[in-house]
Amino acid sequence: MHLTTSELSSLDLGFGGYTCNWGTHFCGLYESKAERDEIMFGYLARGVVDQELIVCCPDEQEYDTVTYSVHVLCPQSPRPDPESFKLFRSHELYHPQGYFSPGDMLKAHDDIWDENVQSDSKNVRGTAEMGWALEKIPGVEHLMAYESLLNTFIWGKRWISICLYDVNRFSGAIIMKVLQVHPFVITGGGIYENPYFIHPEKWLARYAPEFLNDL
Repeated sequence: MHLTTSELSSLDLGFGGYTCNWGTHFCGLYESKAERDEIMFGYLARGVVDQELIVCCPDEQEYDTVTYSVHVLCPQSPRPDPESFKLFRSHELYHPQGYFSPGDMLKAHDDIWDENVQSDSKNVRGTAEMGWALEKIPGVEHLMAYESLLNTFIWGKRWISICLYDVNRFSGAIIMKVLQVHPFVITGGGIYENPYFIHPEKWLARYAPEFLNDL
């Protein structure tokens, strides 16, 4: 089902004229850098304009230029402030101890949310380029369990997340798993309600029961 702007409501995503509700988890499936940039930088620039808290983990090659790219899209706004534009390298966010852990990831997100609530409680706009997951990192096999759990983490919060996957780099089998854990998909210039999505409780019970206690 293709979602129109009116069906999504309220929050400006910064690309394609689309809006959505808070507490939404997207996978962005792209085939070219231009397609990825339209999603990622438009989304981030809108967050800067709206003075939201941004959590961004770009591809390593874009790490040093991402704030510049965002500023180019919104020159009327100040350059992103490090206090409200939290920029991470993939190893800093996803495997700071040398291994990937869904529980550690949720704790990191919880810390960001708690710090946000204790300060000026901004809306949170997160995005990450997921190419790091192709590396042989201990625990990376649990990535989809984390992606499933992320839904329950952000539901009910003023937080949205877009996880970006290059379909030229990830196998079709992995992309199918990605679709199972994201309720909405961005692809081909549109946003769609994802018919392959499986509710976290059901997905974890079927594929990763060891993480059910993290719900």
